[in-house]
Amino acid sequence: MTLQIGIIGTGWFSKVHADIVTRMEGVRVASVCGTTLEKAEAMASVYDAVGYDQLEHMLDGEKLDAVYICVPPMSHGSIEDELIKRGIPFLVEKPLSTGMDIPLRILEQIQQSSLLTSVGYHFRYQEAAQVMKHAMQEQKVGMALGRWMGGMPGVNWWRRQEGSGGQFVEQTTHIVDLLRFCAGEVTEVYAVAAQRSMHEKHEHVTVDDVANVTLKLQSGAIASIANTCLLPDGEGGAGLQFYTDTGVWDWTPERLLVPGAASHPMAGLEIAAGHNPYERENEAFIHALRTGDRSRILSDYADACRTQEITTAAQASVESGLPVQLRPSTQAAR
Repeated sequence: MTLQIGIIGTGWFSKVHADIVTRMEGVRVASVCGTTLEKAEAMASVYDAVGYDQLEHMLDGEKLDAVYICVPPMSHGSIEDELIKRGIPFLVEKPLSTGMDIPLRILEQIQQSSLLTSVGYHFRYQEAAQVMKHAMQEQKVGMALGRWMGGMPGVNWWRRQEGSGGQFVEQTTHIVDLLRFCAGEVTEVYAVAAQRSMHEKHEHVTVDDVANVTLKLQSGAIASIANTCLLPDGEGGAGLQFYTDTGVWDWTPERLLVPGAASHPMAGLEIAAGHNPYERENEAFIHALRTGDRSRILSDYADACRTQEITTAAQASVESGLPVQLRPSTQAAR
């Protein structure tokens, strides 16, 4: 039986996922829902699908096995509510929202229904990232340094705090999630941020363009993650370094450098990122749809809520000027 997939959103991520599932045997994009019918039909025509501009109309008009949610942070909430009510599994792109209220409400509904979910923290599916995770379980991490440095995206919603939640929530969440994935849970967050130049160069910019966040981990390790969106296009980069007594494990989206003193077969060498993590992320979700086996999904909604809590705690710390303690109930044993 061919799985029928619906896509909500017509941006770049929607097309990345649609292209991947279209290449899979026994899977098809059946429908696309956009903010306008024109956008939805334009994207739908590429996949021989049907376009809609109303979610309820799409769900009433199609018998869907799953839905992909690829919308801006401020647009979450009612979409997930409707899918949960109808019992339709979904893969949702990060972040889950601009804050925590909506994700916590949705999480409660998901836990009551045991609905199948996946969240788009694709770096977890990299071979290099999984090597790093395994290595961090076998040694004591002293500290970690992370970064997400670049320019400011051109879309208006990203530049508004109420639209994106800010850079740490919308972009740097990937580094926070990888820190959690490899080194465990965070117990305290303290953050500082500022508007330095982008609000002077562009209209209606309300997000900070520089920030630094200090994190305490449940293990006793500490971490610092910085981000900026004021650089010229093409400059900057993202990465995460773990400092251990075997040396520095240095990860970027392209590769992992293994320290020479590590007791690892690749000590002193570079490990490539590996297979396309978006493909593996989709394969895990489709496998779960077909078989009920969720073991290949590396980030479900409940897990992603813990990453979301850290990023929104950082924003709360910026606003209050005080450290934020994370609630013990959200801490997961590793």
